Amino acid sequence: MDRLPAGLARRIALAAQGFAAPRPSTPAGSRQLRAVAQRLAVVQIDSVNVLSRAHYLPFFSRLGPYPRAALDGLTNGRGALFEYWAHEASFLPVRLHPYLRWRMSAAEKEAWGSMTRVARERPEYVAALVERVRTGGPLRAAELGEARPDRPGSMWNWHAGKAALEYLFFTGVLTARGRTAGFERVYNLTERVLPAAVLAQPVPDRADAVRELVRTAARALGVGTEKDLRDYFRLSPADARTAIAELADAGELLAVEVDGWGRPAWLDPQAHRPRWIRARALLSPFDSLIWERPRVERIFGFRYRLEIYTPAPQRVHGYYVLPFLLGDRLVGRVDLKADRQASVLRVQSAFAEDGVAHEEVAAELADELRLMADWMELDDVVVGERGDLACDLSRAVALR
Repeated sequence: MDRLPAGLARRIALAAQGFAAPRPSTPAGSRQLRAVAQRLAVVQIDSVNVLSRAHYLPFFSRLGPYPRAALDGLTNGRGALFEYWAHEASFLPVRLHPYLRWRMSAAEKEAWGSMTRVARERPEYVAALVERVRTGGPLRAAELGEARPDRPGSMWNWHAGKAALEYLFFTGVLTARGRTAGFERVYNLTERVLPAAVLAQPVPDRADAVRELVRTAARALGVGTEKDLRDYFRLSPADARTAIAELADAGELLAVEVDGWGRPAWLDPQAHRPRWIRARALLSPFDSLIWERPRVERIFGFRYRLEIYTPAPQRVHGYYVLPFLLGDRLVGRVDLKADRQASVLRVQSAFAEDGVAHEEVAAELADELRLMADWMELDDVVVGERGDLACDLSRAVALR
């Protein structure tokens, strides 16, 4: 078993996620956006919009400013990316559609309660919704005019129509043609949205499909534990272990021991092994580099928790906190809010990691915040007083 120094494993992971290459010198277009999507394979979606919809941010982190309309063009049902349940709700390259059909066909086991319940109890209603889309075109759940059940505090208090549409989405009968400005899915028949050539591909059996998903995860991660590999597409432990063993037997995964990880790991043999990383990026809480928090601690020694659902008085760092990547280290974190009415990017708190040079981090972070504000068409960056980096950051921002 090969042994990897922790620093090399960290650089391999960053390179696999697209942080080894410099950002383009001019605004990225569809070609570069497609390349990032292919590299990551899974771009998680989330509805929180205090700063930006989550799926826009990983592309900015890797490419710098780009026209959002260019990404919208890849996600609105034109065939480059499709939406499905992968890590969570995610955008994925259409090449992966055949490899997720086993999940679609196993909806009774893979989907959750309200979806499967409406399919069992009201099959005629589900069939009628398919016919409505077939004859009437794309459909939003809000157009059904049904009242949501009264379950205060629940994120998933769907009415029957929404649950039925989500069941049809899970099974692959319907897919998302796009989303509204309010982030509501627009459902359409899958054959009207995805390329015919993709839909015509034969359905791999589950074992072959899972093997391809693990292979894809390994390329996107560079190096990872068994849990890292299976978490990328939310695979079962048994499925993932079988696939990992088969890929290892074929030489497509190498068993390695990473200093300090304390558990076996697997290396993509084609992974780039850079001698250094010169990245600078703010990372969305849902970025695939950091979405598995134990992996973040293993790789970066950085403890990170999303505190959206933590009562405000109990939050340590803030509501919507983005780690700051500088070089190959996570050196700080900022709680950001896009105040669109005031046209300001608000830094509600700023914290540095132990042992970093505050002035240097503040200067680089100020430049990145200014870049983000310009990309988001906000006029200014305003730094609050909270956090041990706030004072240095405020001074650095004032000089920009």
